[in-house]
Amino acid sequence: MGRTPPSTANRAARPPSPVPSKPAPNPGTAPRGPGDLPPAHSVIICVALPGLAISTDQGQLTGQGLEGFYRAGRRVLSRCQIRVAGREPLAVQARTTASDRARFVATACVSQGGGPDPDVVVERTRHADGTERIMLHSAASRPLRLPVEVALGTDLADLGAIASGRTGPELPAVVHDSGLRWSCAAGGASVTADPPPADALASAGLLRWEFDLPPGGTVGLELRVRLEGAGPVRAAGRAATSPLALARATGDHPAVQPLMHTSIDDLQSLLLRDPAHPTDTHLAAGAPWRCGLAPADALVAARMTLPLGTRLAAGTLRTLARTQLRAQTPQSGMIPGPRRDAGAHLPASCTGTEATLLFPALLAEAFRWGLSPQETEELLPTAERCLGWLRATVGEGTYLCDPQPGGPVRCETQAHAHRAAVLGADLLDAFDRPGGAALRQWARELRTAFREDFWVEDRSGGRPAAARAPDGRLVPHLGAAAVHLLDPGLLGRGEQAPGLLDRVQTEQLARLLGSPAMDSGWGLRGLGTKEAGYNPFGHRTGAVRVHETAIAVSGLAAAGYEKEAGSLLRGLLAATEAFGHRLPEMYAGEQRTDSSAPLPHPAACRPAATAAATGVLLLSAVAGIRPDVPAGTVTLRPVRSAPLGELGLTGLRIAGAPFSVRVSRLGLAMVEEAAEGLQLGA
Repeated sequence: MGRTPPSTANRAARPPSPVPSKPAPNPGTAPRGPGDLPPAHSVIICVALPGLAISTDQGQLTGQGLEGFYRAGRRVLSRCQIRVAGREPLAVQARTTASDRARFVATACVSQGGGPDPDVVVERTRHADGTERIMLHSAASRPLRLPVEVALGTDLADLGAIASGRTGPELPAVVHDSGLRWSCAAGGASVTADPPPADALASAGLLRWEFDLPPGGTVGLELRVRLEGAGPVRAAGRAATSPLALARATGDHPAVQPLMHTSIDDLQSLLLRDPAHPTDTHLAAGAPWRCGLAPADALVAARMTLPLGTRLAAGTLRTLARTQLRAQTPQSGMIPGPRRDAGAHLPASCTGTEATLLFPALLAEAFRWGLSPQETEELLPTAERCLGWLRATVGEGTYLCDPQPGGPVRCETQAHAHRAAVLGADLLDAFDRPGGAALRQWARELRTAFREDFWVEDRSGGRPAAARAPDGRLVPHLGAAAVHLLDPGLLGRGEQAPGLLDRVQTEQLARLLGSPAMDSGWGLRGLGTKEAGYNPFGHRTGAVRVHETAIAVSGLAAAGYEKEAGSLLRGLLAATEAFGHRLPEMYAGEQRTDSSAPLPHPAACRPAATAAATGVLLLSAVAGIRPDVPAGTVTLRPVRSAPLGELGLTGLRIAGAPFSVRVSRLGLAMVEEAAEGLQLGA
């Protein structure tokens, strides 16, 4: 994601503009610079992929910025403006009612001499599936005859053109069925209305009705937006076959119930099917910018949501297994992925490296959570090729460079590689496959070398280096990427895998992450405030990246640093309330004060898969759930300080069966529901 300009002025402060009597061409704006995305923080995004509906809080779709209905990355309708009795209604409320729909309320004064009180309420419900329902409610004391006009238009632009400011003018419309149709070389789109309009003017892009409303009466109409050649949007997350369990959370903290509900709702809205294998689902990275498969993000989010069952993990792994490189090249065994900006201190990293290392780790942990031996064994050859690529790329050395060849040795890459080796070895042993001993031996050598080579000594106790440059020079800045050192993964018997840091180094890292330089009060900053290049809005240089904060909370709690974990947890929960419980992928790392609120990042995806999965990870980490289904046990290691008070989680899934747990205010956990034969581990 590139850097973005300041947000545009608040549209709520602008006077409403009249509905045009003919299509208003979108002449265009000057092309944006490479980092100048239109702001996304001030819009309302409804998601049910492959469908999107993006609106401002005014409700009217004006064709400006990102506004419109989308299908598979193309804007199907850019303008939808209503006028009642010759006037544009006054917007009074806008809010999302679920991840895939929003409700807009406006009022109009249509009676002559009726004073300032509105006598018509216009309610619009906009769905990501391309449906808009418009209801008109009369509050007048006499019958009303209401002329209603809806002005429609589209440019059929793709999201990339919209992002770069290169959209063309609106297309000419033709009357079609009970509405209008537009077409261009890339395809066509149509809007149909129910009831059919009394009049349709293609040259003006207008549909017109006249409604008779008795006092207190209601009348409605429905618009259906369709991309030519595509049927109705069938969102994978709204089907009965959704891979995510509908878990619930209750407890003393007011944020836990809406956080879990919204997390699952957003995750469902981002689910996509593999077109060639429709039973396999995975998560898109986020809306509006990343509505396709991003391998590393999909694997991270699937791992965070294992408490909701293993079906999403299985679908994600199968989908990515089909993309693995097989040709006899140095990249053989990799899961391909694009480059990712790593901030000012380091060159771009390779998300393919991260995905390749995440694949065997996710498979190993999914097996612990209850993925069947048959499904695990079917995916095991892909995991073996990932591990083979790791060993071949490291060769006779100790560290994994990223990107290959000749790149820096990144701290977080070594953490991913170490976890892949340790968990991969555990998985190979479980299925009597060779290679586990060699992976463990390399992991031991990596731990020994890392603790010496990656530790920067200073007067405050030292810190892990962010990377080693190709010339051996340490890159010493402190950033949130260090949290991956606290995430070694889950082994059998509910045990955490060994980490790259020793006990003293882990304690020092916990102290640093809990310091004011890193803990903003709203979550963990991407870069410490004392580091060169710190920018509270920098998406790799100071902004709070939500999933990294969640990984820090989980890792700190598991390592016993509950004070630091509790502070970050409470800050993140405060941010969820400020964002209406739908967390963006990142927001500014400004310091929290008594009267402040977290500042949105204008280019952040919201919802985003890893941010939505955060709620699941946080709450299951507080409960300390560590299953080992092959051994028939589940171990509970709740946070003893009970930072959220009493907490209940119901409807989770372990071993394919419902699992429920309750944590008391004393930090004691009790299983309330579990699969038959699953025993509580020591």
